[in-house]
Amino acid sequence: MGAIVKHMFMSKIDQPTKRSVLIVLHHEQSTPGRIGRMLQARGLELDIRRPCLGDNLPKTMGDHVGAIIFGGPMSANDPDDYIRKEIDWIGVPLREQKPFLGICLGAQMMARHLGERVYTHPEGRAEIGYYPIQATAEGHAFCEATFPDHVYHWHRDGFDLPKGATLLASGEHFPNQACSFGDTAVGLQFHPEVTYATIRRWCVQAEERMGGVGAQPPHLHSAGWNQHDSTINRWTSDFLNRWLASVKD
Repeated sequence: MGAIVKHMFMSKIDQPTKRSVLIVLHHEQSTPGRIGRMLQARGLELDIRRPCLGDNLPKTMGDHVGAIIFGGPMSANDPDDYIRKEIDWIGVPLREQKPFLGICLGAQMMARHLGERVYTHPEGRAEIGYYPIQATAEGHAFCEATFPDHVYHWHRDGFDLPKGATLLASGEHFPNQACSFGDTAVGLQFHPEVTYATIRRWCVQAEERMGGVGAQPPHLHSAGWNQHDSTINRWTSDFLNRWLASVKD
């Protein structure tokens, strides 16, 4: 099954259509996971690009209904040229008021683009596994589905809330867990896209990070999936409906 899913998401669209979502990934083996499947189920095509491997980003969003920048093992503070270019590029969907979603690294990049700080926890803590978050009133009202009270994380950096942004959810150690900016942009510190296969793969491929301060051992990742994923799945589906509702024809 894992090989089939990987094949579904590996190829790029040579000529994007008006029904394409731009997907930015940061590893050769990465996929858009659950979110990719949900977008395809809504009749949308996925234009997958990996700037870290040399792919370009479009100068305009005219051929895309929206854009999603996913996470990765790097930091938004890294000096790599493609990191800087991705951060700068976020201005394209923001200026054109096209739906933009930043997930983990993508949310941190949005904060950097908007002039805010991305930082490591002062105690060296990480969030790797399922952790509780608290939705604000605005977070509860963002879409109809119940905001999950536990979500899946894999990060060591956090971000300051951009000026003019609305906080949607907070956490104990990293206070800014979800925010919206304007009518079309959202940043999520957590990973609603992960599948169970994703979680198992990350636990193996990045095993060295499991010993960090605050990181959970693999068996708690599996237990968290069993306990919380049905709620996360319902919320993610409803969230995407709300996010896509801002598409302007």
